[in-house]
Amino acid sequence: MKIWVDADACPVAVKEIIFRAADRTGIETTLVANQYIRTPPSKFIKLLQVPRGFDEADDEIVRRVEAGNLVITSDIPLAAQLVDKGAQVLSPRGEMFTAENIKALHTMRDFMDTMRASGIDTGGPPAYSQADRKTFASQFDRIIAKFPKAV
Repeated sequence: MKIWVDADACPVAVKEIIFRAADRTGIETTLVANQYIRTPPSKFIKLLQVPRGFDEADDEIVRRVEAGNLVITSDIPLAAQLVDKGAQVLSPRGEMFTAENIKALHTMRDFMDTMRASGIDTGGPPAYSQADRKTFASQFDRIIAKFPKAV
């Protein structure tokens, strides 16, 4: 089992939770980004830096992820592709993307994108909060507790 992180826009607090868990559990964890991201020295954590460009990191994650892997991303189109591949997908706010909810979430995302394109200010997501961090940590711990032990 592996953990993949869509790391370019992933909050620092989430990466810190993931780093501690990777070292604690021995689960291979890869951050995928199109820019350098500092990672702690660990044999379980690595950075895969991809070329800059639209969806380069997303495409690389889709190529490498296998069924059962865990991916951390807030990108709904990416999440939809990963759910189709059988991956577990968790947002940095602790929301699970599943076969049951991804189509509705993708439709809502596309609708909001259309609204923004027509000039309507839809606002953005709220700032990342302590409650978001706690929800993520709780969901993340539940998921990795089910992973086979690597150490």
